[in-house]
Amino acid sequence: PVAPVMTSATPPSSESSSPQKVCHSQTQTDITKPLLGSTGVTGVAGAGDGETGAGGPNALRRRRRVLSKDGRSNVLIEHVSGRGALYLRDLWTTFLDMQWRYKFFLFSATFAGTWFLFGVLWYLVAMVHGDLLEFDPPSNHTPCVMEVKTLTGAFLFSLESQTTIGYGFRCITEECPAAIVLLIFQLVITMVMEIFITGTFLAKVARPKKRGETVKFSQHAVVSNHEGRPCLMIRVANMRKSLLLGCQVTGKLLQTSLTKEGETVRLDQRNVPFQVDTSSDSPFLIIPLTFYHIIDDNSPLRAWATKG
Repeated sequence: PVAPVMTSATPPSSESSSPQKVCHSQTQTDITKPLLGSTGVTGVAGAGDGETGAGGPNALRRRRRVLSKDGRSNVLIEHVSGRGALYLRDLWTTFLDMQWRYKFFLFSATFAGTWFLFGVLWYLVAMVHGDLLEFDPPSNHTPCVMEVKTLTGAFLFSLESQTTIGYGFRCITEECPAAIVLLIFQLVITMVMEIFITGTFLAKVARPKKRGETVKFSQHAVVSNHEGRPCLMIRVANMRKSLLLGCQVTGKLLQTSLTKEGETVRLDQRNVPFQVDTSSDSPFLIIPLTFYHIIDDNSPLRAWATKG
């Protein structure tokens, strides 16, 4: 589980929003507005909902966190040349990340498209061999494929061959070697395609993405003294009876920072380590546990704790 933290930071007033900025919040009303504007609200996925900043609650509804609590990123990358080619080079991950409605549509369209494509090829084979009705073949004519005399018949033969239905009266003959090669080519290509699509379906179903939704964080993070030291505390609970072994909570603080060279880092990431209230560093999450981040001199939250 990842326990993110919510902070507020104000960038220098001289910093202007660049039109070439590639990071935009997908949940903003205006998509051209930079993720970190002059309002000073820096969103980081967190354990609590107590975000406050300039503009009040209505502004926060328009500008939500960078990472939502269910692990989905709200950052949209833009102005990247060749972005579509990058997705095509990694088709497996592209299919896995695709939403279910698009996956079902692509699944149906792929099969229907291959049926029709190879149906056209079978129609061309029959046309070249003179098997179509308009050629009025003689009674002793042996066609390449029995009962394939129209485009509809060629489409049905393609469908029956690819799905191995075989109703019995459309079958290939020994008359045309090209038809035999086409049949082998269709079966090999469609088999590879079916293996790929079926594999992506199984891999998407087997991904433990939904398991994270049954690990709940407390609605609010609390800063209070623990063992005489100020700590940021969150509560984590496992909703399922199945155990989570070796669970760890890691936090990331995203803020706008200014380097010594005067460069403004829009999303500066800082680690926020947490420790659990048990003697083990890898506890069993069988009961709700409290995780602590000690706000000491090395903590990235020290500046905010000093301000009270």
